[in-house]
Amino acid sequence: MSALSKTDVVTVIGAGAMGAGIAQVAAQAGHLVRLFDAKEGAAEKGRAGVLAGLDKLVEKGRLGAQEREAIAGRLVVAPSLDALKDARLVVEAIIENLDVKRSVFASLEEIVAADAILATNTSSLSVTAIAAGLKRPERVAGLHFFNPAPIMKLVEIVSGLASSRAVLDILFETARAWKKEPVHATSTPGFIVNRVARPFYAEGLRLLEEGAADVATIDAIMRDAGGFRMGPFELMDLIGHDVNSAVTRSVFDAYFGDPRFRPSLTQQELVAAGWLGRKTGRGFYDYRPEAKKPAPATAEQGPDADLVSVEGDLGPAEPIVEALQKSGVQVTRQEGGGYIRIYGARLALSDGRTATARVRAGEPSDLVLFDLALDYHAASRIAIALPDQGLEGAAAAAAGLFQSLGKAVSVVDDAPGLVVLRTLAMLANEAAEAVLQGVASPTDIDRAMTLGVNYPRGPLDWADAVGPARILATLEALQAAYGDDRYRASQVLRRRVQARQALTKKPDATASSN
Repeated sequence: MSALSKTDVVTVIGAGAMGAGIAQVAAQAGHLVRLFDAKEGAAEKGRAGVLAGLDKLVEKGRLGAQEREAIAGRLVVAPSLDALKDARLVVEAIIENLDVKRSVFASLEEIVAADAILATNTSSLSVTAIAAGLKRPERVAGLHFFNPAPIMKLVEIVSGLASSRAVLDILFETARAWKKEPVHATSTPGFIVNRVARPFYAEGLRLLEEGAADVATIDAIMRDAGGFRMGPFELMDLIGHDVNSAVTRSVFDAYFGDPRFRPSLTQQELVAAGWLGRKTGRGFYDYRPEAKKPAPATAEQGPDADLVSVEGDLGPAEPIVEALQKSGVQVTRQEGGGYIRIYGARLALSDGRTATARVRAGEPSDLVLFDLALDYHAASRIAIALPDQGLEGAAAAAAGLFQSLGKAVSVVDDAPGLVVLRTLAMLANEAAEAVLQGVASPTDIDRAMTLGVNYPRGPLDWADAVGPARILATLEALQAAYGDDRYRASQVLRRRVQARQALTKKPDATASSN
């Protein structure tokens, strides 16, 4: 199935930031675009905003003046719904209210041609529910852009129960023609991104609530070790706690209270206080002019490690050995249980269990756990944790080792799974569950998370690099530590481990929409 022709008219209903952005994308792709908003003057305001944005691109030399005029000529304001009858594609981008959306689509069905495609940009409502009751629900599908639409590449093509394959294929190819990166998803709560991303926020919040580390330290670890562009608290402040909390509650309610999506009381308090993040001047951080941004907790300089003994295989932490050797540290190797042994401490990568539990189970009392990193060569910070019964001086010795590699060290409380490993395990688990439920393919899930929320690596691909068995062990340790069904492992993850297969392996049978 081919994309819409440039001669096909595109209509966008809703002229807010998202609707206007979608209209700009379609107009830049060569379509005549009719922009409509029921609120008086809103469509004109939305069009003016698009043109102002185009003017800035011209000033920066990223858009020619003639092209700017051509785009402006293709973007017109529609005075009423009746003016939309020549639309080949209608994209609805209005308030997230099911009844209102249903009413708009019912009206459109009486106006547009029988072969017109009706698309919704909903981020949280069921496409199936929106289409229910229409005469031709098969022509309704989700076309979910990410804000700002002209910049963000990802578009989720969402199939409702009645959506036809032809409609989905046309939308997919049209998104590609508009220079976007489309992925297929079924109409389930949160689709791909808003569902799979929930643990990124939830685990950061839980670590904060347990006193594992403060906001600035958790954010720094996720950025500097995890490779994320922003930590969870910075990102929630940017999104707005009213919005972020509402999405979490929507997914939690839609999944009938599944503990994997349990909302946070801490975030609820911020919403109640009106501390919604950057837009109100306060959130987890204080954005008022006189406020100073807090610094992450960073360990003081420890002793140099001149001699290192590596005992056994370090798994995904093996690059540390190469880094130590390149730095001039003398490294010897011998069989063992996966330790980096230095004077005063024995370091091990977290496996999900606390250091306290591992020592209680018989491991050495000078144990220091260190966290996962996306890339141990590039990471500028490493988190470490000590057992409650640990030895004095072990933290300083461990810090000195990583500091000799040019890395800052944050000592966090002995929380199960530490910070990066715990978060990755939960992201990968949720992605695996989405595969199990036929929401999307492994490839599309990883693409969605890297394109839609700028993750440094797709969670399934990253989990494969760490090792699915290690991810499963981490989840089992988390569930054992907390006794919480939130950490139950997906059957896809268990089966891949049992079969010694990659999580990115395409399932033998996928949902028809994929």
